[in-house]
Amino acid sequence: MKWFYLIFTLMAMPAFASDDCIGYKMRPKITVNTPDWTKQVVQPLQPMDLLHGNVVATLVDNYDVVADITSTEDGFCVGLKSVDAVVGYSDFLVQIDMRNTPGTCEYDAVLQHEDEHIRAYLSVIDDAAADLHAAVYAAADSIMPIFVYDEEEISAAVDKINMELQAHPEMLLIKQKIRAEEEIKNRRVDEHDDGRRLRQCAKLQAV
Repeated sequence: MKWFYLIFTLMAMPAFASDDCIGYKMRPKITVNTPDWTKQVVQPLQPMDLLHGNVVATLVDNYDVVADITSTEDGFCVGLKSVDAVVGYSDFLVQIDMRNTPGTCEYDAVLQHEDEHIRAYLSVIDDAAADLHAAVYAAADSIMPIFVYDEEEISAAVDKINMELQAHPEMLLIKQKIRAEEEIKNRRVDEHDDGRRLRQCAKLQAV
């Protein structure tokens, strides 16, 4: 019976200590920025659709978490102080069929169309800016300080806070919304392209 009491006491101590950290919870400061992006145009060796190119967009979401460390009588309280988020597209890889020679009317027509897709991608993040900021704040504000006994455990606690932030339902939902908007806006780009540019190229060749 004594052993059971001792084990129960030891297991309960972290919970009591974590409760003591509640008073150290801070209102997190949130900043959300977009990354600088680059565009690369390539012509794969494998055949593509002669009249349509392709854009591969790289979406990044990085979260730099700054913790507030408070020393207590028994250990440390690790709380979330701020989050510096970088969310957006960092790279666009434009693919154009190698049969379209750079500098030709057809090549330029396909490239202009793919540039419209790039603008569509960028507008997704612009339109989602307010919702994205709100989602990061909601996730960050829900995270309670973590108690650790030893200073060496602080780094692991910060990593746990970052994982909790990214796994929050609001964060998962906003990412789903971004992906859905990608499909909608890119579909609209294709729907609005009536092939006029390429028809003009054909007319120029016929002259």
